[in-house]
Amino acid sequence: MPFAEPAGGREAGCPGAAPPDARRSTAPLLAVCAGYFMVILDVTIINVAVPVVGRDLSASLTGIQWITDGYTLVFAGFLMTGGALGDRLGNRRVFCAGVAVFTVASAACALAPSAAFLVGARLVEGLGAALIVPGSLALLQEAYPAPAARSRAFGLWGSMAGIAASAGPLVGGLLVSTAGWRWVFLINLPVGALCLALTWRYVARSPRHAERPLDGPAQCAVVAAVALLTAALNEAGRRGWSDPAVLAGLGLAVLAVAAFVLRERLARSPVLPLRLLRTRAMSGAAAIGLLFNFAFYGMVFTASLDFQHQRGLSALDTGLALFPAVAVTMFASVLSGRLSRRTGDRPLVMCGMLLGALGLGGWAALGAEPAYALLVAPMTATGFGTSFALTGSTATVMGAAPEAYAGAASALFNTTRQIGSAAGVALGGSLLAGSAGYGGGLRASMIAGALAYLTAAALAWLCVPSRAPSG
Repeated sequence: MPFAEPAGGREAGCPGAAPPDARRSTAPLLAVCAGYFMVILDVTIINVAVPVVGRDLSASLTGIQWITDGYTLVFAGFLMTGGALGDRLGNRRVFCAGVAVFTVASAACALAPSAAFLVGARLVEGLGAALIVPGSLALLQEAYPAPAARSRAFGLWGSMAGIAASAGPLVGGLLVSTAGWRWVFLINLPVGALCLALTWRYVARSPRHAERPLDGPAQCAVVAAVALLTAALNEAGRRGWSDPAVLAGLGLAVLAVAAFVLRERLARSPVLPLRLLRTRAMSGAAAIGLLFNFAFYGMVFTASLDFQHQRGLSALDTGLALFPAVAVTMFASVLSGRLSRRTGDRPLVMCGMLLGALGLGGWAALGAEPAYALLVAPMTATGFGTSFALTGSTATVMGAAPEAYAGAASALFNTTRQIGSAAGVALGGSLLAGSAGYGGGLRASMIAGALAYLTAAALAWLCVPSRAPSG
């Protein structure tokens, strides 16, 4: 079924639209998931390579921190800008541009002669990622208009995050120990080339709304708010929540959010209309995404530290130890996408969040230093529950937004998830370094994650419709 031609026309710089049978095939899903996998993999794969990179390039501690944090800050800060550009210029065009920028920046990272050069290339990588992610969901919504097919596509898209995040340390450990740290970035080149080829050939042109301004002041406020908040959360894990720099960052982030809201009230063509943010489906599902990312990535972070620092595992062994949390994500996402046709989204999101709470609550109940064999079931339950709920929450956000704001809605959802991840890591680091001791901090982190899952389950009951709304 061809797309309706919007007032702003179609993209003007790409080849003709893919035929209808191609749009219904798996090729668009493979193209989009390849780009998304590459982005999320780069968040975690660098962690095991950083010590080697620091020694090889004689980087300072600050330089090492910016190699990891610089990418995350730019990625999170410019997601809303990437979504707005996709709505205005066409999501396929912006997605392709993001993949190209990301791939070229990865090559620059691999060839970096110094730490400063590598940091700069990582910042550009983060910008490419911010262009890729919002368009990925919008392209899936366009390519699979049927609710059942769309739910399956969202489910597989969501599973990419868990697989990439957990596979990062394992793949990074293998590459660093065999081919060298530069291959951590070179691996992105064939993936990026494949993603561009599939997108160019099989993904249809996207509607564009060239008449809509980008609203520079609102975009600057969003970038400032997300970057300040992410930076403050990152520093809170290292300095403590009462540090003046952390408090100043949080305060400035609140001011930036207030400036954004004020600007959106006054703007003729807002980045994301406040009326959409006031709907239960949009705001509730975004909050659910923040909460389950907070819980899941807080668990992955604290478990990684526990396995390496307390149990003496190597980075490669740690990746293998975390494998149960990711092995079930693909199955959970596919199952959730299939069941949504029968049950709707609300019961799936609720069941997933309750299962995640059971997993982390069970971990906390096992004591300070439980045997690894006892942790397999809690990790599996947490990974399964998070991935099981992601499909329904994604469908809820995207279904609540009109087609003209699909990129912005995707950006909002992924921005809140990034903030949740940063908050989970920051709180986990603070608790592990707190006065309760390492074992007590680990249990407190798991309890906090379980409470976040329970809160998300309550929000799902109140905000997620049984059937995803149609924008």
